[in-house]
Amino acid sequence: MSKQNLILIPGLVCDEQVWRHQAEFLSDIAEIIIPPVVKSSTMFGLAEEVLAISPETFAVAGFSMGGYVAMEMYRQAPDRISRLALLDTTARDDTKVKAEGRIKAIDACEDGKFENVIDGMISILLHPAHQQPPLSEFVPRMAGRVGSESFVRRHRAMQSRQDSRDLISSCNIPVRAICGRQDAMCSVEEHEEMANLAKYGRLSVIEECGHMTILERPHAATALLRDWLIYD
Repeated sequence: MSKQNLILIPGLVCDEQVWRHQAEFLSDIAEIIIPPVVKSSTMFGLAEEVLAISPETFAVAGFSMGGYVAMEMYRQAPDRISRLALLDTTARDDTKVKAEGRIKAIDACEDGKFENVIDGMISILLHPAHQQPPLSEFVPRMAGRVGSESFVRRHRAMQSRQDSRDLISSCNIPVRAICGRQDAMCSVEEHEEMANLAKYGRLSVIEECGHMTILERPHAATALLRDWLIYD
């Protein structure tokens, strides 16, 4: 079996290390690229960044914010994308609460309180059983490598994104929606919606898991992505 090109896009507080398990254990079936996604402050621009370094055709999996980027990539270049995996994300626009939260996070970072913002996110990002070492230490260290400036640019990019439900409805490629059962940021309902909207959509829910599926339940997330790459 020839290897597929696979783009893995990190989330808001993430660098390439968030995909460390998947990058290792999917390498036998995929040529993997993990883009930094840090330069632009618009969703259009972030998608452009990734498309510029991507092969001519590829599969793309986006985690959290990375799902927004992946959907925008499909909007810009649908003929280049062979399959789409959306992990712990949503096709919906921000709710009022989420929009207000982004503004507060940006303001806090500009006041020099980036570390406080990240510390305050741990209880939302991780299942209660995982809010301890090693993940409770790994996530803040990873966010520190991303840095306050890139974190703010990514938030601004998410403020500019479009509702993508009509886009998902137009997809004629395999779309896999994957989430943790206890994801406190993007609900199972939102993933059911994406799977139902897509012509070739499937839903996978990982039990006893919060928002960061690829870190909290890496074996399950990798197995589901392997299934998506081979069988969907």
